Formats: sequence, structure tokens, C-alpha cells
Amino acid sequence: MERKEPKDFLHRMPADFRRAVHSATVLRAAWESITPLARNEWICWVTSAKKAETRKQRIERAGRELAQGKKRPCCWPGCPHRRPSAQKWFETRGKTASAPQRPKSRLKK
Repeated sequence: MERKEPKDFLHRMPADFRRAVHSATVLRAAWESITPLARNEWICWVTSAKKAETRKQRIERAGRELAQGKKRPCCWPGCPHRRPSAQKWFETRGKTASAPQRPKSRLKK
């Protein structure tokens, strides 16, 4: 049975990162072996870079680390769109522009 993940926090995979992941069989297999939440962490980590140079470095590092079997980016508090505790990390570092508030839940509490 396939689990369905909530879609309100999942990021779309950018074309440059997609090309990198699909450039090698090992990377593609590693990408397909991780969970949707782990994929989301990688995508959010790559897309949160403010400079094109940093983004390029992150894509290269993601390729290396995925090939080594790592499931999530190291030293990353997590997707701030999904985890309020990660949002605090961005706020203290002045990165709120790249980490907007996640959508309010549609469920009543």
C-alpha cells in the first residue's frame, strides 16, 4: 500500500537539480530510494540558496552525498515550510525571504 504524503509543503523539483539527479544511474537510483519527505528536504535545501553560485555548489554536493547513500542534507534544520522549528532557524539568520510561512492547515483543531 502506497502512503500519500500531504501536498501542502512539497516543493517542485527545479530543472537544474532534476538534470543533475538524472545525469547518472547511481544518483537516480539513490533519489528514487529515499522517501518523498527526504526528497523535499533536498529540494528545499537546494532552492533556498540565495546566490546562483551557492545553488550550483549545493546541487553538486547533493549529487556527491546522494551517491554516498545520505538520505538528507547535513547540517540543515529541515524544510521551514513544513517544520515551524526550522522556520525559527531561518528567522535568526535573516533568511525569512527564502523561507516563507507554511500554509495554514485546513483541518480544524
